[in-house]
Amino acid sequence: MKNVPPLKTYDPADFGHVGLVIGGESAEREVSLNGGKAVGAALGRKSVDYRVFDGPALLFDAIRHDEIDRVFNLVHGPDGEDGSLQGALQLLKTPVTGSDLASSALTMDKVRSKWVWERTGIPTPPFRHFDRNDHDYERALEAFGLPLFVKPAGLGSSIGISRVGKAEELPAAVELARRYSHTVLVEKAITGREYFAGVIGHYALPLIGVETPHAFYDYEAKYAANDTTYLCPTGLDEALEAELRKRSLEAFDILGASGWGRVDFIMDDAGTPWFLEVNTTPGMTDHSLVPQAAAAVGVDFDDLVWRILETSL
Repeated sequence: MKNVPPLKTYDPADFGHVGLVIGGESAEREVSLNGGKAVGAALGRKSVDYRVFDGPALLFDAIRHDEIDRVFNLVHGPDGEDGSLQGALQLLKTPVTGSDLASSALTMDKVRSKWVWERTGIPTPPFRHFDRNDHDYERALEAFGLPLFVKPAGLGSSIGISRVGKAEELPAAVELARRYSHTVLVEKAITGREYFAGVIGHYALPLIGVETPHAFYDYEAKYAANDTTYLCPTGLDEALEAELRKRSLEAFDILGASGWGRVDFIMDDAGTPWFLEVNTTPGMTDHSLVPQAAAAVGVDFDDLVWRILETSL
């Protein structure tokens, strides 16, 4: 377990009564429910006293009745990853895993997080954004040419994302993204391999590279396909990987993220990493990347869940 920080506690009683909140109402609900089953089982094997809540409403009632001491958040997308839950728990004076209100809101907003990266020298693919009343997509075509990626501004799991190779495909791709977000990004497509850096505490896990026969690493490739190849170790030069992990941690820190998360980037043929987004509540299913990266340094799934829970201490 090279360089992995030591645990903060070995006693499950130190966590008190834990509320595992999953599900919610976002388009990422099924991913959260699947991950929640695995996390709950791990908490049980670790003898942690926990209860499962589908969405935050019943969780808040339990907190007000002094039945929950801290929260393990595994709600993805709006209401769980965008600062809403974190703000409510802050008012209730209840600790929660992962990032705080401000950084959760910022990382969930792809437009504003990319603005921060651009201002602070973190390379991110150039883009244009369009609100509901803005249909002048030609600006993006004129600026970047083809291909392009079209994304909702506030969702994960590659839901609502399209790769556009022809100009006539752009309006339909924008309309798909608008099903999930009022604001849509149209982003220059970067050619290269996609990499992912999991973060636990302030430690960047080994990188994972992905190969897929799909047009890009979409929802199907992430959660259902059996032909996605995960590369860990990546085969990159050791010094280069160390630098990329350091750069990923900088991208994570600049957005104020903390506790745990995942940083996604594409490295182009010239060796430049182009940062795409930070996920402050990554997936925890059997296809998920953070558990795979943790296993590469000797942290099994149960220990990973424990370490994530420790971020609420």
